[in-house]
Amino acid sequence: MRVTAEHLQPPIEAWAQQRPAQPHADPLVGQQRALAAIEQTMRIGGRYAHGYMVTTPGLRVVDVLRALQERHQWVHFERFDWLYLANPDSASEPLCVNVPAGSARDALRDLMELFEAPAEQRAARAEEMREHFPSERFARYLAKVQDKTFDDLPGTELATVIVESDQQTNDFVLCDRVTDASLFGSIRLQSVAGTISSELHLIQPGALLKANGGVLAIDAEELLSQPGLWRKLKYVLRTSLFHWPQPGETANIAAYYQPEPVPIHLKVLLLGDRGIYGQLRELDRDFDNLFPYLADFSAHYPLSHEPLAPYFNYLAYVEREAATLPVAASAIALILKESSRLSDYQTELSLDTIALMQLLREAGAAAQAKGLQEIDHDAVAQVLQQRQQRDGYISELSRRQVLEGQVYIATEGDVIGQVNGLTVVTIGGSEFGEPTRITATVHYGDGDIIDIDRKSELSGSIHTKGVMILSAYIANVFARNDEMRLSATIVFEQSYFEVDGDSASLAELCCLLSALAEAPAAQGLAITGAVDQFGRVQAIGAVNEKIEGHFHLCQARGLNGQQGVIIPAANANQLNLGQDVMQAVAEGKYHVHAIDDVAEALALLTGENQQQLYARIEKRLAELQHCEPELPWYRRIW
Repeated sequence: MRVTAEHLQPPIEAWAQQRPAQPHADPLVGQQRALAAIEQTMRIGGRYAHGYMVTTPGLRVVDVLRALQERHQWVHFERFDWLYLANPDSASEPLCVNVPAGSARDALRDLMELFEAPAEQRAARAEEMREHFPSERFARYLAKVQDKTFDDLPGTELATVIVESDQQTNDFVLCDRVTDASLFGSIRLQSVAGTISSELHLIQPGALLKANGGVLAIDAEELLSQPGLWRKLKYVLRTSLFHWPQPGETANIAAYYQPEPVPIHLKVLLLGDRGIYGQLRELDRDFDNLFPYLADFSAHYPLSHEPLAPYFNYLAYVEREAATLPVAASAIALILKESSRLSDYQTELSLDTIALMQLLREAGAAAQAKGLQEIDHDAVAQVLQQRQQRDGYISELSRRQVLEGQVYIATEGDVIGQVNGLTVVTIGGSEFGEPTRITATVHYGDGDIIDIDRKSELSGSIHTKGVMILSAYIANVFARNDEMRLSATIVFEQSYFEVDGDSASLAELCCLLSALAEAPAAQGLAITGAVDQFGRVQAIGAVNEKIEGHFHLCQARGLNGQQGVIIPAANANQLNLGQDVMQAVAEGKYHVHAIDDVAEALALLTGENQQQLYARIEKRLAELQHCEPELPWYRRIW
């Protein structure tokens, strides 16, 4: 099937016309699956109800957490202010006390007044404080110090405030730079007259204590990269108690200074990719119990089962965060095209916030340089062209080698046993497509197909598997009942690095069949696709890069109307090509063919149908089946 120009990209113009006049900024568009999981996580309490968020590239976690808080009004444990108070019974064991949120400073002021009050007034004052600051721990402390003065307390300090809830504007704490001190806190040291000690003001809380009663989000990769932190966190979650390190556990703790453990009641969300999630489930038997909820955030917005309108709310959020010029209506179609290209599918749009923000900021700078007040189509097109120029140096060098004849690639004419495949090269941070010449020769033998790249150890395991599959196809078609008397060799010419992947197996099969049938293959056509044992063509990756790599080579040499590419039909919904390719296809100077079976590929390459080719191959094999090769002269005289 020949693909028409209008099908080489998604219907971006029709999409752009659906943009509402006043979209509402929303970072949670397209994340219904993850939102349902997080909402369930927040509704269920207990120490075995934490969650894991699978984050995607470009996801701005803080924005997502804030939007979740505003939308779902997270259900928490009751929030408190937490203090450490001087223990009248032990200078080295301060007591952990909580008071209602926002009342820590008032409680300390009243406590100082209690110590200064006459003895006969203290009982009444303590009772008033119990009523004003309802807390079992605070009530116990008042009972302990009711008949004491400040001078009766050890040390020189009365208290230190660990957490003040009224100073937190969010109900979540994000710990994305995870260390022992940043997550669990620390107790610093001081030296007085040569004596190392610690006091209340040297107790420094970490994110765990600051989030107590709320939500703590932790970067999983950072957490696991620090030895011992994961086990320490698990212990806190299992016991709901935070113990400060004991003497000898770390060099940052004063000997025998042991503050009372802090009760912990919070919700933990681990943030990381799916690989870390899989490793935790496989290697830690406690993980599934502690983190039973998976919030799987998506990197793409699927238009196949979601309406387009909400995506404009997401773009409004991206535009707001980019903080640049407003986007004109003329630029929307090109932005949607780039978003679709980032997702690799015509029916999906990207949710990579950072990538789209970068696009808008670059376009905003280009528009400002022209004195414009908004981002128009030309500004976005200029940015995309500049990116291609910045990233295209290596691809230009590769194409120049072909144009100068250092690498031989034919783009016209017909050759037996030679086919142009399509590959993707990733080098130095650049990824681009380029054609590669595949050749095959046949000779009398026992039916083996020799992969020269494999013999020279330049073949990856997946490529080797692809060659084995095409060998099985040929054996199934031509050697089901009789042994083949022809063997073949196949190679990627002028390839000096490892070849991997199965996307060239269709090209290799067509090359072999061309050699077996002695049928010339068109050199103006390049082909990509994987093939199974029954000749069905299967999808491959990076289809746009492969097409554009071949097109730019043909364009540099001059398009003659006979050139084009052959791709799997399964990849047709991934096409998102540049305007120059679309124009050439529309004018009939270049062609894109989408196929389902090897027979279609052979018809395009050789101009003959499969039955004709296979009949010639079978005739040739039958002739060889009943003849023995002539022995060389030295064997005959022996």
